[in-house]
Order: sequence, then C-alpha cells, then structure tokens
Amino acid sequence: MKTYLSVFRIRFIATLQYRFATLAGLVTQFVWGFMEILVYAAFYKVNAAAFPMEFSQIVSYIWMQQAFLPLFSLSFWDWEFSDAIESGSISYELVRPVDLYGRWFFQAAAKRLARVMLRCIPAFLVAFFLPEPYRMVLPPDFVQLLLFFMSVLLALCVVVAFSMLMYISVFYTLSSRGTKLVVGLIADFFAGMVIPLPFFPEALQNVIRFLPFAAMQNMPLRIYSGNIAGMEAVIGITLQVLWIVILLMIGKFTIRRALSKVVVQGG
Repeated sequence: MKTYLSVFRIRFIATLQYRFATLAGLVTQFVWGFMEILVYAAFYKVNAAAFPMEFSQIVSYIWMQQAFLPLFSLSFWDWEFSDAIESGSISYELVRPVDLYGRWFFQAAAKRLARVMLRCIPAFLVAFFLPEPYRMVLPPDFVQLLLFFMSVLLALCVVVAFSMLMYISVFYTLSSRGTKLVVGLIADFFAGMVIPLPFFPEALQNVIRFLPFAAMQNMPLRIYSGNIAGMEAVIGITLQVLWIVILLMIGKFTIRRALSKVVVQGG
C-alpha cells in the first residue's frame, strides 16, 4: 500500500501543474452549467409540481456536477494506459515490481482527484454567491453532508474501477477509440450526466438503480441536493460498496487473463 500511495502522490502532484488547461475547462463548465439551469428554469416556470426534484435541488445538482465533472465522467480518458497497450510499451510496465492493476488504479484516481481540486474551489466561490434561485445551497444538516462525502469517495472508486475495465478491453480490441466513445457515452448517460435519473421513466429507473452507473455521480449528487436522504441514502451507499467489490474482482480477473496471453512484437 505504501507503493500505491507514493504512485498516487506523484501523479496527483504532476496533474496539479496543468492549471491553465484546468482554468479553460472551468470557464466552459460555468457557461454550460448556466445554460442547463436556465433551460430547467423555463420548464419549472410552467409547472414546477410536474417534476420529481425541486428547482433548488436541480440547481445544486448541476453546480456540483460541473465542479466534480473530472471525478465522475467516464469521458475523461487517461491516454497513457491505452497508448501503452497499443504501442507495446506495456512490456516496460510489466517488468516493474508492482501490480499493474493497482498502480493504474491509483494513478487514475489521483489524476481525477487533482483535476477536481483545481476546479472545485473557484466553482464553489461562484455557485455559492449567485443570486437566488440560481445559488447552490448546503445540505440541510451535517449528517447529510457526511453521507455526501462518503458517497463521493465511493463514487470515485466505482468510476475508476469501471474505467479500468475500459482500459483492459484495449488488450482485446487493440483500439481505445470505440470503447471511449460508445461505452463512455452510455455510462455517462445512465449515470445522470445528461439528466438526473429521477427524470427517467419509472420502469427504466427500477433497472438503472441496480446497475453500476447509478453508483457513480447519481448517488452523491442526489444526496447533496437532498433528493435522497436517510435510509435511502444508506442503501445507496451500500450499493456503491457492493459495486466497488464486484468491479475490482472483475478487473483483477480480466487483467490477469489478458496479461497471460499478451504478445508484444518488435525489438
């Protein structure tokens, strides 16, 4: 674990150097967040009672989504991993005396967390001081806030574990572009990246809530906004833990099988 924590720290510090790229992305997310909120405001003005979430909950959901986007979105792809497989430089990775899955997992987690650290503070400085009703508000109590932080950490683990399966698939497909576009977009959609899951048809919700996508951004953002609370939040966090265990087991098994058959050509 000391080795993995060192890998995490190195990648975290390295990612913090890209401040200007992060600032450019943050401006984009501010504009996109305002656009989303204004679209929802137009719909809520017609009939607010027809929607499954209060407008204040939607506002908090969207601002938290924009602030934590690199943490939750599977569209953020770490090209270092897929390039190593496609180019054959994975051979250098295999001679290191460190488990490949564990090292990649902590590197991916550190990169996502560092990107969020650069984004969230300026995002919160704006979102918390906007005029009503476009201002993000804190959860109603400390317990809800604590559940949110727990859920965020677990959601990060679920996202990284799922993204590891996407990287491992490159051993078999030999190209990462299809996996990134197709699987990434589908996963983000069913995780609530486009619209929150409560806006989905109820029959579809009954299926999605038990899939790993619902254990990603859906859970912490709905807990923060107050749409999920109490025992429902505890059950959601329990499902997150369950999916972390399942995805880690699948990831370790698939990478072991992939590495047992990998062939690196060239001299």
